[in-house]
Amino acid sequence: STYISLRKYNFTFSTPAALKIIKRTIVIFLIGIAINWFALLCYYHDPLPFAQIRVLGVMQRLGICYGITALLAVTIPHKRFMPLAIILLAVYFIFQLFGNGFEKSADNIVGIVDSAILGSNHMYLQGRQFVDPEGIFSTIPAVSQVMIGFVCGKIIIDIKDNDRRMLNLFLIGTTLLFAGYLLSYACPLNKRLWSPSFVLLTCGIAALSLALLLYIIDVKQNKKWFSFFEAFGANPLVIYVFSCIAGGLLVHWHIHTAVFNNLLNPLFGNYFGSFMYGVFFLLFNGLLGYVLLKRKIYIKL
Repeated sequence: STYISLRKYNFTFSTPAALKIIKRTIVIFLIGIAINWFALLCYYHDPLPFAQIRVLGVMQRLGICYGITALLAVTIPHKRFMPLAIILLAVYFIFQLFGNGFEKSADNIVGIVDSAILGSNHMYLQGRQFVDPEGIFSTIPAVSQVMIGFVCGKIIIDIKDNDRRMLNLFLIGTTLLFAGYLLSYACPLNKRLWSPSFVLLTCGIAALSLALLLYIIDVKQNKKWFSFFEAFGANPLVIYVFSCIAGGLLVHWHIHTAVFNNLLNPLFGNYFGSFMYGVFFLLFNGLLGYVLLKRKIYIKL
């Protein structure tokens, strides 16, 4: 999507392009801060929880990774994206290798960097899990992930022939998938540490999934089944923010425990009941996306 959004600037550096990228990065980051603030308000009923508010998070990481990738996209040749992404992963792996980067302890270099810069009170769960899942240091491989996605976006848009599109995505996906799996023997798959093997494996799965979807939707013209997913994809930012707000309010009003204890647990049991709560909450958010899609309302930054 970053590739698509920057096409109108012809991928050349200009003041309007830079301002747009910086503005979007800041707004996405601030939305993440607002979500974290709202969560603390719902849990602790403190309107000014600045001493313990989490600085980073999912939206903040999205904003930072988008901003870095977008600025690179308008300043360097795109043929350098994949090599640069691999170099970033290699550098991060070397730091992990020699800095206890795979250990769940306070000596882990990823956690040390996060604690030193953010402070434990401003980390995920106030640093009780030794590392922030969307922390400072692990942003390096996350940027690589977005850069690889940028390359896949370029393939989808620039190549007009579906067979070539699918072949290119299949080759990239298969290569990354096997590379990530093989690397996992030396570098464990770990989402919280955003390990290089995790990046390669998930990018491989995503690229292969894109190739499969191109075959089903564009080649076979089988389009009726994906309207459910389109409801989420048309307004992803709005639905994500809505889910955070709705989830916080359900906790604040104790609705989540009432629904689980009185309805889902008796019907489905403990574990499957928890799963069904997630399913119903997903459908609840999808309903908002469906209404916006049917009304042709698209909210974006």
